[in-house]
Amino acid sequence: MFVSELNNKSVEELNTELANLLRQQFNQKLMLKTGSLKDVSVLKKTRRDIARVKFVLAQLSSKKDGE
Repeated sequence: MFVSELNNKSVEELNTELANLLRQQFNQKLMLKTGSLKDVSVLKKTRRDIARVKFVLAQLSSKKDGE
């Protein structure tokens, strides 16, 4: 997921994407604890995707406040 892709989405779409990523992260952590997660690098990728979405949301809110 690239920031340029996220910039084209609306706030509602970004919030939905964030909720999906948080749910995905929870499931991955659960799988890690139970031992069924084979590739632990997905945790890092998901965490970074969450940060990207939050970054774009913060940019949009600062633009909205600045206008």
